[in-house]
Amino acid sequence: MHIFDSVQKIKRKFTPLKEGKVSLYVCGPTVYDDAHLGHAKSALVFDLLIRILEANGYEVTYARNITDIDDKIIKKAIEQKKEIKEITDFYTEAFHAEMETIGVKRPTIEPKATQSLEAMFDLIQKLIDKGHAYQISDGDVYFDTTSDSKYLSLSHRKQNEEDRQERVANSAEKKNLADFALWKSVNDESVTFSSPFGKGRPGWHLECSAMIEKHLAYSDTPFAIDIHGGGADLLFPHHENEAAQTRCGTNHALANYWMHNGFVTIEGEKMSKSLGNSFFLKDALKEYDGEVLRFYLLSTHYKSNFNFNTQDLESSKKRLDKLYRLKKRLFGLVSCNDDTAFKKELLETLNDDMNISATLALIDEMISNANETLDTAGKHKQFKRKTLANLSFIKEILGFGVKNAFEYFQFGIDEVTKERITALIAQRNTAKKEKNFELSDKIRDEILSLNVTLMDTPQGTFWEKV
Repeated sequence: MHIFDSVQKIKRKFTPLKEGKVSLYVCGPTVYDDAHLGHAKSALVFDLLIRILEANGYEVTYARNITDIDDKIIKKAIEQKKEIKEITDFYTEAFHAEMETIGVKRPTIEPKATQSLEAMFDLIQKLIDKGHAYQISDGDVYFDTTSDSKYLSLSHRKQNEEDRQERVANSAEKKNLADFALWKSVNDESVTFSSPFGKGRPGWHLECSAMIEKHLAYSDTPFAIDIHGGGADLLFPHHENEAAQTRCGTNHALANYWMHNGFVTIEGEKMSKSLGNSFFLKDALKEYDGEVLRFYLLSTHYKSNFNFNTQDLESSKKRLDKLYRLKKRLFGLVSCNDDTAFKKELLETLNDDMNISATLALIDEMISNANETLDTAGKHKQFKRKTLANLSFIKEILGFGVKNAFEYFQFGIDEVTKERITALIAQRNTAKKEKNFELSDKIRDEILSLNVTLMDTPQGTFWEKV
């Protein structure tokens, strides 16, 4: 298995720090608003990575944090006259629900910033004791970037004033413009936490380093974890500062491999609240099935920037439709567990730095060949079972083809209409059983008027949206 390392800028063979085990940390959401397509893309990329690692036989421990301490959260709570926890709980639950809808598995560990304060205090104190951090008169604690000879080795940047991306105002007592806050002193009536450094709130960069040390870090390896991931926008300053904190405060570097997914744009514009074109995932889910969005967002290589547009999405859906139409042809069969050449070849493409283009090309070819064979020798049950086994492997490793093949084509029909169709089908079946064919035909026409088609099979009657 090979992974492109964002720091070394090369594709590297993956070798875990501990045989058979993989530790992975990905930066999670700041829960003050709904998840957008950028969140979805990143979550899907690392969900796929975990599936690939597990398919290779690794035991994966995956941590994704929840940032529930942030000025944006406090601002929203004030605006809505709600408690902080009410805001963070609401958006955390919404995030989980939306991730589940697009097939993203829950992480092994999901630490919250509010539950990790002691770990943050410990890391700050270690950095102060080692001469890498200092406290100024108002109580703020800063990391001294000049104390770290390897600072900027992650992003390979040259520090200048324009590069600074701080979430707090500068202080005249800072030793260097590039120094970043580990602890922000707060003396007003807003949300604060008691600490050995006074009342305040932790710096944004601090929490991930502290959580990794608390939940994942190996104590006997040169790196705390195997893989650290996130969006490309986090490489600097967030991941740069994380790496510096861990490197200077502990006895190891942070991660052996760094992986970053590309930006998501909408019709060519970078998603940004300031541009007013942030596309919330919840809005996309109103129009498209979650698996359709999963397939679409994973259809380009994870490092590439992704231009979200409805034309490409519709084309992507048609590609996924073909998989489900093949699955319909195999309805009612049980797959066999043959270790086919197809499975081996599919995993090889994914092991090549998650080469999704080659992977999807293989799937397209398999679907085409299977349909051709079924058309000419459709009664060969063993072939059908092998094909179903291939579809099962695709479901397991890629999360495509998870749904019932008939229900997949029902998306867009509201629940009230679905219940009506189910009742009408039951009435039609009763009429047919009683040989009341005039009534059964009348009911069939009523069902078809609801913009659906009917399929009578040996396993029962099914329907899908036209």
